[in-house]
Amino acid sequence: MKIKAETSALKAIESIPDSQLLLFKSCMVGQEYPGVETSTRYVFDRIGVDYCINDEQSCCTGIGHYTDIFEGLTTIAIAARNFAVARRCGYPNITCLCSTCYAINKEACEVLNTNTEVRERINAIFREQGLENLVYEKDDMNPRTNFYHAVEILLSKVNEIKKQKKFDFSGTKAAAHHACHYYKVKYLDVLGNPENPQLIDTIAAVCGADPVRWYEDRTLTCGMGFSQLHLNKDTSLQVTKTKLDSLQKAGVELMIHMCPNCHIQYDRYQPVIEEEFDVKYDMVHMNIAQFVALSMGADPYKVCGFQTHSVPLEEFLEIHGII
Repeated sequence: MKIKAETSALKAIESIPDSQLLLFKSCMVGQEYPGVETSTRYVFDRIGVDYCINDEQSCCTGIGHYTDIFEGLTTIAIAARNFAVARRCGYPNITCLCSTCYAINKEACEVLNTNTEVRERINAIFREQGLENLVYEKDDMNPRTNFYHAVEILLSKVNEIKKQKKFDFSGTKAAAHHACHYYKVKYLDVLGNPENPQLIDTIAAVCGADPVRWYEDRTLTCGMGFSQLHLNKDTSLQVTKTKLDSLQKAGVELMIHMCPNCHIQYDRYQPVIEEEFDVKYDMVHMNIAQFVALSMGADPYKVCGFQTHSVPLEEFLEIHGII
């Protein structure tokens, strides 16, 4: 009975909004793969999504939080400020390009709603600094209905994406890597089955790809672990190599991500792993928004930003008649 109760609580695709979305800017996207944001905006503009970007929004502090540079109170206070920015501009549905932003914001919202001591302490700081407009009242935001990952918006709009498709990637063997900060941290808020997420696979299939819906080590983390990449680099890269080996064994041509941190781990470090372990992989990497934008006719460089990738995509683009 308990399992059934939890399953029934899973988020439904019908509940995903397509309006009043604050597209939450990600520091890692902006620094490493800006084409993820421009691709998302390109797609949203063409499938009827009402969104805005607010320059007052700040970083979620996720990287600093998970590497113990930012302590919890600071992270939650910054989240409360960003929530106020979203509410004031009339776009309260925070939509993240990064799974870490997604998890941090949802967790901060839950703390603000349930921990009176923390909420009052943060509000006292705001008031002392004359920032009454940032004060957070209990339940100002809902951790389930005000926070989404951009991949959820794309999934809810697959029919519109299919209508806008200009390039067909039929026969492309594509595998998905669903970020752990999306489907493991808040697993009851996942669309579909958190033990076997299929969001990216379903979207990729609409674009004509042939998704490899299951492969060995599919649920294995990317290996980054934030500080682990720097403190235990050998272990971190070994985990990444294990995943890449499984993908190579499955004949995967394209690996599709939903998080810039995962993207960094696979795209930036695939060449490093190839050199250190004397191996060679035959796959390239994209964020799902880049893949959708590409299928809709977006410029691979001006919109998708493929020039920022470490694993070159030119051969893939030539094979599929893009360039």
